[in-house]
Amino acid sequence: MRLVIATCSVTYSGRLNAHMALAKRLLMVKADGAVLIHSDGGSYKPLNWMSPPATMRVSAPDEHQAEAGIKEVWTVSATKSDDTLKILISEIHHDSSHELGTDPGLVKDGVEADLQRLLSEQIERLGDGHALIRREHPTPIGPVDILAKGPQGTVAVELKRRGDIDGVEQLSRYLELLNRDPLLAPVSGVFAAQQIKPQARTLAEDRGIRCVVLDYEEMKGVDDADSRLF
Repeated sequence: MRLVIATCSVTYSGRLNAHMALAKRLLMVKADGAVLIHSDGGSYKPLNWMSPPATMRVSAPDEHQAEAGIKEVWTVSATKSDDTLKILISEIHHDSSHELGTDPGLVKDGVEADLQRLLSEQIERLGDGHALIRREHPTPIGPVDILAKGPQGTVAVELKRRGDIDGVEQLSRYLELLNRDPLLAPVSGVFAAQQIKPQARTLAEDRGIRCVVLDYEEMKGVDDADSRLF
């Protein structure tokens, strides 16, 4: 990764046009071709950027640019479109390159895989009379998170950290497919999540899908519900 602090102006042209006047900014050039322009504010979001795949060409200023005090011109071009990011640099205050290596990625606490494991171990949270059949039950359109046996038949469970309409639609497709299998039918659905949006709950209930809100901390044994005052 290359980090450059420079006084520069920036123009983006293509599907949209945008211009930033001369100011001191942080320019980040990543190994994947991405170029991001940051100010000392605005949290994590860059002021402007070019996503990969892209190519960057560094050139000398033309006569008019040189007269305006421009020392260097960066032209960043998108590979799959006509979008162009042009950075006119009048002064470089810092320029350094760093080899970051391969990043293992972000591992979040409470991701769907953790919820799936915990619920399979605590399948009684779906109600009395439930027993686990298997996790990641394969289907031609993807695996069902949990397949269980309930008092009224087979139960397919779709797990999300935050349940929205897309999750309900996904479970609906699984149910339609699973109910064609005479060895499993009838199959009912459970939409389980730490949070379920009101629109998703309405859609699920309209389709006969039961919603279950999961308390992740309690499932891990971190939160002792019996010790709460409220």
